[in-house]
Amino acid sequence: MIRVLIERHVADELEPHYDRVARETLQKAMHIPGFISGEALHNVDSPNHRLILATYRSENDWLQWYHSEERREMMEQIAPMLEGEEKITVFGH
Repeated sequence: MIRVLIERHVADELEPHYDRVARETLQKAMHIPGFISGEALHNVDSPNHRLILATYRSENDWLQWYHSEERREMMEQIAPMLEGEEKITVFGH
């Protein structure tokens, strides 16, 4: 089992739009084989700082989602709302 931490910084005033698309993205990820759970969090001291914490059965399951057409399409919507690139860190048990 692995945990994937995705860190993003959302541009000012785009938070509501980002939240909607991020929820849609997480809902799509739930249907990928090997997806176990996911959470969307925001920094209470810096509301534009967002985290996605997802659990997958294996790194291969995560990579299947990461390289999927569905994720690419969702990132085309998310990327313009970000202040810079997302940072992804994969943790193992």
